[in-house]
Amino acid sequence: MTSKELRQKYIEFFKKNGHAEIPSASLIPENDPSILFTTAGMSPLVPFLLGEKHPAGARLVNSQKCVRTGDIDEVGDGFHHTFFEMLGHWSIGDYWKEEALKMTFAFVTKELGLDKKFLAVSVFAGDENAPRDDESIEIWKKLGIDQDRIKSLPKKDNWWEPTGNSGPCGPCTEMFYWVDKKGPAPKVFDPSDKRWVEIGNDVLMQYEKIGENKYKPANQKNIDNGTGLERNLAVISGLDDDYQTDLFLPIIQKIEELSGQKYITTPSAPAGHGPLLEKEGTIRSMRIIADHLRAVTFIMGDDHGIAPANVDQGYVVRKLIRRAIRHGRLLGIKENFTHQIATVVINLMNDVYPELDRSRKFVLDNLQVEEEKFTQTLQEGIKEFEKETKKLEAPLSSRHGGMVAEATRDKEIKGIVAFNLFQSFGFPLELTKELAKEKGLAVDESGFNIEMQKHQELSRTAAAGKFKGGLADHSEKVTQYHTATHLLNAALRKVLGPHIYQKGSNITEERMRFDFSHSEKMTAEQIKQAEDLVNEMINKKMDVTCEEMTVTEAKAKGAIGVFADKYGDQVKVYSVCDPNNLAENFSCEICGGPHVKNTGELGAFKIIKEEASSAGVRRIKAVLS
Repeated sequence: MTSKELRQKYIEFFKKNGHAEIPSASLIPENDPSILFTTAGMSPLVPFLLGEKHPAGARLVNSQKCVRTGDIDEVGDGFHHTFFEMLGHWSIGDYWKEEALKMTFAFVTKELGLDKKFLAVSVFAGDENAPRDDESIEIWKKLGIDQDRIKSLPKKDNWWEPTGNSGPCGPCTEMFYWVDKKGPAPKVFDPSDKRWVEIGNDVLMQYEKIGENKYKPANQKNIDNGTGLERNLAVISGLDDDYQTDLFLPIIQKIEELSGQKYITTPSAPAGHGPLLEKEGTIRSMRIIADHLRAVTFIMGDDHGIAPANVDQGYVVRKLIRRAIRHGRLLGIKENFTHQIATVVINLMNDVYPELDRSRKFVLDNLQVEEEKFTQTLQEGIKEFEKETKKLEAPLSSRHGGMVAEATRDKEIKGIVAFNLFQSFGFPLELTKELAKEKGLAVDESGFNIEMQKHQELSRTAAAGKFKGGLADHSEKVTQYHTATHLLNAALRKVLGPHIYQKGSNITEERMRFDFSHSEKMTAEQIKQAEDLVNEMINKKMDVTCEEMTVTEAKAKGAIGVFADKYGDQVKVYSVCDPNNLAENFSCEICGGPHVKNTGELGAFKIIKEEASSAGVRRIKAVLS
């Protein structure tokens, strides 16, 4: 089965079971200040999981683009990835556990043809806040899963929790498949045995978190299923290596061509693909390059594409590119190569995600600039790193003039050294940590962070936990700022022209950030005009109305948005209308985020900064008071 077949088989199965297909949302979340990227299929559905009605209905299915940065250091084995696709389906206040688990089981056994003799499941074991999930246990037993293959696990393994102190939550039940076909699967399920591979997870949102360690039964019960495309494709193909699937193999083959090295072969790999390598480091480097450049191609190729930078999402892009470049040099690739790998990714995936082709030039241009910039300093930085680590190799006695035993030599690179490598040579902290690990050394991360904060280089929001995933608290202030982005977008189009389109936004409790398509620096007069227009609409106390309609109807109404890929057949259109002139909308946009009812709720709007974000994209930071 190919990746396209698996993706389509999943979507068609759940469409036959009453689910409406919705497109993948952007990788750059617009309404969730707790995360840098869309980390799961549920992330874009926050308002609907909280009770808002989805225009496509109460049963939904899609394949969602996701990025997770918490385990970048794990990338290099056969199944950890920074970017991945999450096949998912949802019941938003519709069906409950029995129907959900029956559908999950039917898809795995009937559609994918996996033998239930190789299946096992985990359920929530219960704690002081919620009882053991006996309901799921009984359902799995009815479906033919033996009691010895059902394992109760604690909250850290089988409970989904919102990021903040409020929001829907509840137990999980996960399905595992035995991948070692040398003999029968063990009678008793042991989740610590890595030959049991998780192939799907049903999150059963039956509680609502209302404070620290406080829960109550939810008013609306939801089901969220997550099925990783890459992992499942490898499992059903009989592979223990995701990089041998058609999602990665063309990328690996390009790396082979560029490096002159060969990857590992398995019985499932194409004939003549290459002999088994003795050096595991070569395989790991190829996987890191494939994973990281695939991830940055999707992040930069998003309709809200992010260029390399020193803060927030741009910092993640930069460190992924630079780590890939270093591993390319380890493989002996001397030429600039990142744009060549990105070209393979775009050609491989643009039929499923056409935004990649639309952003081709932006992606390739930024990669070439970043690689040229980093290549110039990489070798100098490594020399500096070697010089610093040699100081640590000598016993402390030789450095401090005292009689100190050999065993007391330093094993940690100081934070100031790691910071200087970043500031002078562009080394992300992760690269310094990786180089240090190869020498058996640690890095003083807290010291590094202190130095970065002193020089205002480290994003405070990222340090506070923006790499975590989950539902954000949709506070009143966040809702106000989101509505203000609509007003600002409309104001900029009136001041600068109809070429203005939103390219991304980021909202916190304290401020809003708005990226838009424009190639020139705004003048002071233009900034004041835009600011005055927004405040005029606030002072007029204009109604914010919502209508559900088809994309065709939305276009006819004059709504703006990326129509082709981002939205389903039914969309929500938010309009800002002057009560004294209902015939004309100040703003009219397709959107799924939270909004105020009237602009008078926003307060005073103030633009505090206008600057370049990336090529052809400007950025405004503004506050409401």
